[in-house]
Amino acid sequence: MNGGIVIPVYNHGKTCVAVVEGLLQYKYPIILVDDGNGEETKSYLHQIISAHPEVILVTLEKNSGKGGAFFAGVKKAQELGITHVLQIDADGQHDITRAPFFLQKAEQYPEAMILGYPAYDASVPSHRKNGRKFANTWAKVVSFESNIADSMCGFRVYPVQAICDFIRHHYCDKRMGFDIDILIRLIWKGIPYLFFPVHVTYPADGFSNFHMVRDNARISWVYTRLCIGMIFRLPLLIAKVIRRKRAK
Repeated sequence: MNGGIVIPVYNHGKTCVAVVEGLLQYKYPIILVDDGNGEETKSYLHQIISAHPEVILVTLEKNSGKGGAFFAGVKKAQELGITHVLQIDADGQHDITRAPFFLQKAEQYPEAMILGYPAYDASVPSHRKNGRKFANTWAKVVSFESNIADSMCGFRVYPVQAICDFIRHHYCDKRMGFDIDILIRLIWKGIPYLFFPVHVTYPADGFSNFHMVRDNARISWVYTRLCIGMIFRLPLLIAKVIRRKRAK
């Protein structure tokens, strides 16, 4: 297995500097994706590249959303011969010391998605925590999987080939619904998965690209599409549940 790290970046240039500097010690290739940023964020990204030329920068002229930026990073990873990529957000909320553990698990289970679920501290806003519970409940419903610990955490290892095969033939939300959409659709395709905790912090001076009304509406639309997809897949999903029960 050849592991690497993909970090989509949009308006989080300053925090991305600290994220990259913390990850360099683990010696994995790091791919930053400039998702159509303004000059301030671009200056931070070029600061990283100047100080650490081993870091790879992929530049998108227009903002394509978290999913679009991640897909661009995965394509670059495939070109470089990387077989598994750890997706990390650029805002510094994730405990990056978990990166080696997640990539080691990917080496142990190369066919699987290695997925993070948030271990919150006291900084988590209550509306974020409660909103996640709602999203996770629906993820279990549309996937027929009761073991989904979290559907939205952006700290995950994916097999590169599975992602590339998927995006060649299927549509997936490329913005704030991306993490939910890609997770459910890969589970539908039979990709195995394992969940492990990752500490998540919400800094008092931090900011998010998440827009409450617009992005909640988008996530609701993602779940609407997934519900429709679930209906068409009901015979297969029910058969999978039956097989699982018989195997116990």
